[in-house]
Amino acid sequence: MYSNLLLGKVVRLLITLFIILTINFALPRLMPGDPAVMLLGQDAAVITGSDFTELKNKYGLNKTLGQQYLNYWQALAQGDLGYSYHYRQAVTQTLKQHLGWTLALLIPVVVLSSLLAIVFGTIAGWKAGSRLDSTITCSSLLMYSLPQFLIAMLLLKVFAFELRLFPLGGLASGNTDSAVSYFLDTAWHLVLPVLALTVSATSSKLLVLRNSVAKERHENYIIYATAKGLSTCRILAVHLLRNACLPLLSLIALNIGFIVSGALVVELVFSISGMGTLIYEAAIYRDYPLLQACFLILTALLCPHSVCRLRHTVACSCC
Repeated sequence: MYSNLLLGKVVRLLITLFIILTINFALPRLMPGDPAVMLLGQDAAVITGSDFTELKNKYGLNKTLGQQYLNYWQALAQGDLGYSYHYRQAVTQTLKQHLGWTLALLIPVVVLSSLLAIVFGTIAGWKAGSRLDSTITCSSLLMYSLPQFLIAMLLLKVFAFELRLFPLGGLASGNTDSAVSYFLDTAWHLVLPVLALTVSATSSKLLVLRNSVAKERHENYIIYATAKGLSTCRILAVHLLRNACLPLLSLIALNIGFIVSGALVVELVFSISGMGTLIYEAAIYRDYPLLQACFLILTALLCPHSVCRLRHTVACSCC
């Protein structure tokens, strides 16, 4: 029974992967515009037909969609993500230059949003129905409904433009003379982008944890721990959060991909050259290989949730 369940999950995972990679190939090519024309820019009006054909041959754009699709799968099987038309270098090299800055945003956002969600979600769930719960929940819903670009622009307007506490954008001031000063300067530039993404990422986690805590606090083991005279902090930290945080862990795995995709606008607002900017430029210049690689990374960031579920099935089948 469990082996059949495991086999079914593996088959569904492989089918899903095939569909995702196929859509990953098709989406960039459904966009209007010719990559060769976008690559040439103003020179496209004066270039000869033979030169134009030679350029398309160079990048394999003259082949049929079927041939391009087969080449796409062959390259993936070899671990080759292709060659970027716009950046004129290997896609892997381009990703290395931009992925680090997105991770510099992603890691603090995931950690901070999870910690804030645990603290305020636990308080709201434990005090469910109170005025404090209503305040935290309403504030969370307000943050959840605000677009990320609006949060980013408000923070930029108040703390950078008006109060001049933080820089308007970029990643460094350019006047650092040591590794420590460079790190501190970069961290100073990333405060507002990280805060903008954290505000948005915290709200959904907070609501999930609040509902989970509100449900768990009426369970028998919590009533028994309270009757033993344990302090509220010990009950929350040792007993309740062990079970209440389980839905949060699944949400964090899914939330990583959405943070990366949502960072697109935030990176543009703060002039950060990360994955968001890379996707934007790849879409503007119809850079098919680069777009495919970026979408593939976003898909991979969503995979931990599916892998965790698959591992859970394997564990159950072994029991």
